[in-house]
Amino acid sequence: ILGELTASQVTPESVQLEWSVPEGTFDSFTVQYKDAQGQPQVLPVDGGSRSVTVPGLSPSRRYKFNLYGVWGRKRVGPVSTDAVTGAGKCRSCPCSLWVLGLESAEPEEEPPSQPILGELTASQVTPESVQLQWSVPEGTFDSFTVQYKDAQGQPQVLPVDGGSRSVTVPGLSPSRRYKFNLYGVWGRKRVGPVSTDAVTGAGMCRSCPCPLWVLGLEYAEPEEEPPSQPILGELTASQVTPESLQLQWSVPEGTFDSFMVQYKDAQGQPQVLPVDGGSRSVTVP
Repeated sequence: ILGELTASQVTPESVQLEWSVPEGTFDSFTVQYKDAQGQPQVLPVDGGSRSVTVPGLSPSRRYKFNLYGVWGRKRVGPVSTDAVTGAGKCRSCPCSLWVLGLESAEPEEEPPSQPILGELTASQVTPESVQLQWSVPEGTFDSFTVQYKDAQGQPQVLPVDGGSRSVTVPGLSPSRRYKFNLYGVWGRKRVGPVSTDAVTGAGMCRSCPCPLWVLGLEYAEPEEEPPSQPILGELTASQVTPESLQLQWSVPEGTFDSFMVQYKDAQGQPQVLPVDGGSRSVTVP
């Protein structure tokens, strides 16, 4: 667990950060902040440290520092704190004025908040296509992706540029229910999905030229729902010997393709033990 992050020993060009780890240990830490030009900076710290000095800062500026703990492949945090660098030396005397920096520091520009996806709706439905429309109530996205399954059950992905608020999905089959998932891409993050269903029409009747796709809702084939995410139960250890132990677990819901057991050996080296998806126990030798 990461404890509180505090700033001390603030000068015009550096800040010392201190933190605690109330429980457990981390492999390493990373401090993230933006420099005076607004460029992201990353400062790696070894897992045994509880403080670090951030150098190369600019006077009279407010910085926001985020601390992450790295534990295996997981990143814990962040815990955050703000600090204002001092104003430097006055020209008429040797006294240090950086203690007054709080008064004149330039506030660091806040990073943009995560954009929000609005409702997804379907319109202009034909036997072979559907038009999707959506809104973005707040912020902007770099791009969007529409995901759905075709008539053969194969996943399809339709990329859309970030300025668009509608797209036509072509190449569909008549008289079929489709589920469309829309994701917004923002930097390296994927937001969503928002979803909607639509039923393509039945095509033209053979005895007259009137379109019957408006009746497609009555007898469209439902698309098969994807299986829900399986759930891992409790992990327990038994049959412990000086050289091995047996692990057992349950899967209360669903099925997994496979499992992986990860641990560190006596020399502290990471080890991975693959297990097939039908097993519910394994002996770690």
